[in-house]
Amino acid sequence: MRAVVRRTQTNKTVEIHVLRAGDVEVDLDRRLLRRAGKIVHLTPTEFDLLVFLMKSEGVPVTHSKLLQTIWGPEYGEELESLRTYIRMLRKKIEDDPAKPRYLFTEPWVGYRFCNTSNSLLLNNPVV
Repeated sequence: MRAVVRRTQTNKTVEIHVLRAGDVEVDLDRRLLRRAGKIVHLTPTEFDLLVFLMKSEGVPVTHSKLLQTIWGPEYGEELESLRTYIRMLRKKIEDDPAKPRYLFTEPWVGYRFCNTSNSLLLNNPVV
């Protein structure tokens, strides 16, 4: 019985190959970002950071979690590097980086990715 249950559970696993939010589309297999249908170049670190945030949609991710996940376990206090990468990502995916629709700052915590096309908007997200 356990073997039958195990086989039926693995058949239900669905792999996600493309992440979408509004006009932003990330192809995980090809490691491509499209914004409004146009390919946007991302560095490997920018790509990994964006994918991690998109997969954690709606959940605030701490600075240290982002740094340790993307850069490695020995990182955790390099906030200025993280801020720089978030600033570069905003320039590439936001219509107006000063008024983001996707990448929000959670003061004293980290960052949150919000898909405004299919989730509730926060009352006053902080830039």
